[in-house]
Amino acid sequence: MSPSGFAPGVLRSVAWGAMDRPSKFEHHRFLGDKRTQVVYDVDALDEADAHLIEELIESEAYLCFGPDTLPEARNRGYRLFAKQRAAASGD
Repeated sequence: MSPSGFAPGVLRSVAWGAMDRPSKFEHHRFLGDKRTQVVYDVDALDEADAHLIEELIESEAYLCFGPDTLPEARNRGYRLFAKQRAAASGD
């Protein structure tokens, strides 16, 4: 068991949106990566990219925002995950 409470390679989750939210963050839509200053919209993340959240949780380099909004993440210098930015802009 890792210090975060997750067994290595295992992501416990709660069904919510396109992918499951990690149980530790079941009430948070936006999760930030402190290493890269990237924020992920967990509800809009493709299943193909779910491994990014699992790796982020295992690294313990994550951050949630209060309030749990994209403008708050941007206020803290985080930028939306590139794939999600492209989807939001219609590209």
